[in-house]
Amino acid sequence: GYCFKQEQGSPGSYCEPSEDWPCAPGKKYYGRGPIQLSYNYNYGPAGRAIGVDLLNNPDLVATDPTVSFKTALWFWMTTQSNKPSCHDVITGRWTPTARDSAAGRVPGYGVITNIING
Repeated sequence: GYCFKQEQGSPGSYCEPSEDWPCAPGKKYYGRGPIQLSYNYNYGPAGRAIGVDLLNNPDLVATDPTVSFKTALWFWMTTQSNKPSCHDVITGRWTPTARDSAAGRVPGYGVITNIING
């Protein structure tokens, strides 16, 4: 992993219906960048956070090195509704819930891999 700046193979559109982060016509939101940012619901908020319209310009994540690494840092540092940030896990700021523990989710790199892979 972590070897390609674009998802390999025949990636799909990775467009999920969303009022907050609508997909732009003809655009695809497959994995791009160091952490393989994917789905419109990640491209939208990442773009807002770094000041770039990534819903209309998703290719920038693979073609602009500054945008690419800014999105990777955004993903690493940002808590999302259903998962902690990678940063919080690796620095010990995340405490697993009883449900997390029962599912085998404990602090460490394994959980970070799960966060990155969805």
